[in-house]
Amino acid sequence: MPAPETAPAPLEMRPRRGFNLFWRTFFFLALLLFGSILAWLQTFRALESEPRAVQSAQQLASVVNLSRFALRYADTINRITLIKALAEEEHVRISLRAPTDIHQPFKGDNFSERIAKELIVRLGRDIVVAGAVNNEPGLWIGFSVNDDSYWLLTDPSRMEPPRHSTWAIWLITAAALSLAGAAVIARLINQPLKQLSFAASRMRDGDFDATLLNETVTTNEIREVNIGFNRMAEQLSKIEQDRVVMLAGISHDLRTPLARLRLETEMSVADPDAREHMAADIAQLDAIIDKFLDYARPEPALLEPISLNAVVDAAVYAVADYPDMQVMLNIPDNVDVLADEVELSRVIANLLENARRYGKTPETGIALVEISAKVRDQWVMIKVRDHGQGVPHASLSKLTNPFFRGDSARTAATGAGLGLAIVEKTIHRMGGMFSLSNTTSGGLAAHIKLRRN
Repeated sequence: MPAPETAPAPLEMRPRRGFNLFWRTFFFLALLLFGSILAWLQTFRALESEPRAVQSAQQLASVVNLSRFALRYADTINRITLIKALAEEEHVRISLRAPTDIHQPFKGDNFSERIAKELIVRLGRDIVVAGAVNNEPGLWIGFSVNDDSYWLLTDPSRMEPPRHSTWAIWLITAAALSLAGAAVIARLINQPLKQLSFAASRMRDGDFDATLLNETVTTNEIREVNIGFNRMAEQLSKIEQDRVVMLAGISHDLRTPLARLRLETEMSVADPDAREHMAADIAQLDAIIDKFLDYARPEPALLEPISLNAVVDAAVYAVADYPDMQVMLNIPDNVDVLADEVELSRVIANLLENARRYGKTPETGIALVEISAKVRDQWVMIKVRDHGQGVPHASLSKLTNPFFRGDSARTAATGAGLGLAIVEKTIHRMGGMFSLSNTTSGGLAAHIKLRRN
């Protein structure tokens, strides 16, 4: 016998990870704005450096020229007074330049070197721009007045560009404003989509009354989407109501002649075997009608804390007398879930019946079923698994489609193919998840995920 195909656990049963739309939009907007700020900052610094260097050199040249003219036309006594006044008032120190003075070239960043070159252009090549004289650092400018040579010392910080801390403060402020703007924009984009997602999820669960969206929003595109969605919800609600009424009417009209057929069979058929088979066929038709009604039920389930142990025990007790079925339980004590007790009982009963019909072991002809449960955070994971031959991987995703039966099921078709479809729909109505997978050792496993109380 070939080994059954093994399918990975369905994606719905795995925890979903990743950023939602708000954080993704916020991240990309913030990255775009922050990159634009950095590019603008570098461009501004590059374009601003040249004019600032020229302006600083012009101010220094003006100080040197004024000092030169003042020294040229001042006598000896007034010259000393002038030098003291410049040092006290303007923080400009002027001293005689001796031939033995040792000076070092003025070097620094590109901004400082640009100022030095501009000073030479404005004051003439006979001046000297030094970064230190006799080991005393500063911005030294050597010039001559008549036959005398002088050093002019000024504070170089007065001509420096804005410090890095200034740029950092400005950048942090701009980044904070950009992040705030990105958050507002992301929220404006995400809010209508979030409302649409919530309305779609409620409509998926059959709650059409909670799907109405605001049709008076100011944004034209969002308003048109909301109007279209509301009209679609109204049409689907009407179709759903018509379907329920139609199925209920058909079921009612069919049960009346079925009841007469049952009565006539029991009274008119003399052969006990024929009477038993005909009664079984009528009971099967009646059960199929019940399946149609179960599948057509549109109202949401009434969720309340119930004992999973009690529901499973009741379902297992109902099939305890079947000679072709054995059920093993592995459920922790005192496990409560948020569910509808009647609906969950139907789910377990449907899964047990499906395992009894199609999950029998070929060697023994007995359906060996295992029901287990595990608690994970706020969820309860329920697993109902048989030891049959499983199903082909290509048919695995179709088993929950209405009226679909696999190859093994078609050979002994006694139902309408709605059992697993009803199970999936019921679990979704209770806010849970449902999936099917083949097991590695053979057989089909049904996975149910319900919220924990």
